[in-house]
Amino acid sequence: MTFVDDGLLTDTPDGPALLGSRCTDCGAHTFPRQTGCPRCSGARMADVPLHRTGTLWTWTVQGFRPKPPYTGTAGHEPYGVGYVELDGQLLVEARLTESDPARLRIGMPMELAIVPFRQADDGPTHTFAFAPAGDPS
Repeated sequence: MTFVDDGLLTDTPDGPALLGSRCTDCGAHTFPRQTGCPRCSGARMADVPLHRTGTLWTWTVQGFRPKPPYTGTAGHEPYGVGYVELDGQLLVEARLTESDPARLRIGMPMELAIVPFRQADDGPTHTFAFAPAGDPS
């Protein structure tokens, strides 16, 4: 499987997880990985898999095509974007698999999903998103 960036994810016994950093001095988490801590300015960061589940902290629906230099397809489908709180770690901004406002609510359980991002001649490129927990789609 091809990803937009191979450094965003790691394999765990429970499946793929976002790969973040944790400061060994103050315990702050970052995503994506960083070499320095934004909380204490420490330089001792360790790679850690982040939680695969969390809660929807806030969200919106991107209803229009992004402005240039967007290089995606000419057509545009609205998509959900939100912040998912990974308990005890951090908030992650991510695409959501759901875009229907009637099916999204702040505080709902979410889980990591791997989704197609774009199609190329050599096959699809994938990225991460968050889906409502237990959503079969």
